[in-house]
Amino acid sequence: MPLVPVEEIRAARQRAVEVVRTTPLDRSQTFSTLCGREIYLKLENLQKTGSFKVRGALNKIQHLDDAARRRGVITASAGNHAQGVAYAGRMAGVPVKVVMPEPASFSKVEATVSYGAEVILHGRDYGEAYEKASELASAEGLTFVHAFDDAEVIAGQGTLALELLEQLPDLDTVVVPVGGGGLLAGVVSALRGSGSRARVVAVQAAGASSLAPSIRAGRRVELGGVDTIADGLATRAVGALPFEIVAREVDLTVEVTDAEIAESVLLLLERAKSVAEAAGAVGVAACLCERLPANARKVAVIVSGGNIDMNLLDRIINLGLAQEGRFYRFSTRLADRPGELQRLVSCIAACRANIHQIRHERSQPGLALTAASVSLELETRGREHVAEIERALRAAGFEIL
Repeated sequence: MPLVPVEEIRAARQRAVEVVRTTPLDRSQTFSTLCGREIYLKLENLQKTGSFKVRGALNKIQHLDDAARRRGVITASAGNHAQGVAYAGRMAGVPVKVVMPEPASFSKVEATVSYGAEVILHGRDYGEAYEKASELASAEGLTFVHAFDDAEVIAGQGTLALELLEQLPDLDTVVVPVGGGGLLAGVVSALRGSGSRARVVAVQAAGASSLAPSIRAGRRVELGGVDTIADGLATRAVGALPFEIVAREVDLTVEVTDAEIAESVLLLLERAKSVAEAAGAVGVAACLCERLPANARKVAVIVSGGNIDMNLLDRIINLGLAQEGRFYRFSTRLADRPGELQRLVSCIAACRANIHQIRHERSQPGLALTAASVSLELETRGREHVAEIERALRAAGFEIL
């Protein structure tokens, strides 16, 4: 499969000039210092609808003839693609239906509705929503807008890379988050079509990593399941068309863990003052965890989206704090006699740690009648501080469970 022609990507960019933002490319002193390279953040979390998805959705819709526009489009999504299609449809005057799984977050459903789409809640997961959307597309004559397995969608995503080349012509590495692979295919097509030999590093969440095994096998590999906080990347397989485009063009495929992703979300929030969803932070995680080639010096990292659910954000922040050693949770058992809890608290205070939460139980199943179970959450200053606390607790005779 040839790359998507760069002429089509340039045309997509021209058509989108009144709708799609040229997002900032920010040189981050913080991440450059932490990573020992020049790190530039391509902030697609500041794009219309909060992610890059509107680029591809708009290009697909703009290709429709008048009859197809009147009938409208449909898609299936639980997140960013839903909002991108809804917004693009509104700007183009095209009716949009979106089938979202019934467990989709309220905030994402409301955002999609606010952009003018008709939302249909159906099914337990994306697969069942996709099947319903396909049925409706056939029954009602609607055009299905796929999230990644479509050449026109891929061309739209590639406009991001054209911006990169204008903003940083001498970049040597581009770090791209990968779920279904539409963004990756667009970036590769735009770079190679423009004559750039910048290396491309594809990053997947460890719990949804299908690209690397697919490249090794020489065919698409579908995972039995996915499990990651990066819900925007939680696909069982890369798309057929993206895989054909990128299989021979990607220089390196890496994966990052949920804990590494959470730490990156936290650092982007604290140090770059930038809200990124988990899927949008995987590229930063790859840089921080030294997954890039040693000779990658001038690196553009795509922060692909910022639509994070507020309920999830709290959990991600706590996981990120724990990964950095700034939040420490442990349990121990005490002899159930006066003064033991005070001795434990005094030991922690002597280490200059702050107790965030404490829970003391005497009736826990399996606990001896002469013992009590205590669980604590501490605010700490880093991994060395946690190690110091653990040493002090053990020296005082407390077992860390």
